[in-house]
Amino acid sequence: MTSTIKGIAQLIFSALALSSIPCHAEVDMGSLAVSPLSNHSASSPIPDGFIVGGVGLYGQSRYQAESNTTMAIPGFLYFGSQFLFLGDRVRYYVYNQDALSAYLYGRVRMGNLNPADNAAFAGMNKRKWELEAGLGGSYITPYAVLSTRAASDVTGTSNGQELLLWADFPISRDNWLIMPGAGVFIRSANFSNYYFGGVSASEATATRPAWNTGTTVDVGFSLITSYRFNKNWLGTFSANYELYDSSIRNSPLVQHRGELYVIAGLGYMW
Repeated sequence: MTSTIKGIAQLIFSALALSSIPCHAEVDMGSLAVSPLSNHSASSPIPDGFIVGGVGLYGQSRYQAESNTTMAIPGFLYFGSQFLFLGDRVRYYVYNQDALSAYLYGRVRMGNLNPADNAAFAGMNKRKWELEAGLGGSYITPYAVLSTRAASDVTGTSNGQELLLWADFPISRDNWLIMPGAGVFIRSANFSNYYFGGVSASEATATRPAWNTGTTVDVGFSLITSYRFNKNWLGTFSANYELYDSSIRNSPLVQHRGELYVIAGLGYMW
């Protein structure tokens, strides 16, 4: 079963190579699909349909020994009535009526540590990609979109789980949107140790002690903006900051408080 799932995930990689949402960033535009401001008008700042374009990305490295990331990435997104393709993740809405929605969720989480790429990681095991699957839901109030999402590794990579609790506050005027948001990421010990700074006994050295993150709770803040230039062109500036749990930031691999990702993009819709 696991080998079959991994085979399916391999087929997704060609699409991810063109994705305009980087695989390490936690900027998730899925809430736009259930925003109370969402509509299909030619001046709406809410994405709709198939979008092709590109983004410029700045991202802080998770690990102290790595450099920050700056790059330009071409790609595409799709916002449909039931199906959303958001780069490294997808949603399929099984219920979306009035203020309440529920969806199936999938994500390919890319590996983020490779000893072959950095001598500081010599003796460590490579952190590989995994396919995650789960469920999510949203509830629209007069002032916010309240969301939750639970996902688990289904490829036997980290054997971990993640729970998201989030609130977005969309504000729209004419053809522009500002949507600040905040929430928490609750991650199991297996998940956090694999992707967020754990060091096993076999990986420990005199300068890199063994480290067990345990279950972690990170706090996140986001700002998603969009501007509709005309019927076909849409621009965005979005940012996400994740404040690490103390067990992550004190890891011998991490040694800093959090990570920031900033994305500026332009897309053509039809």
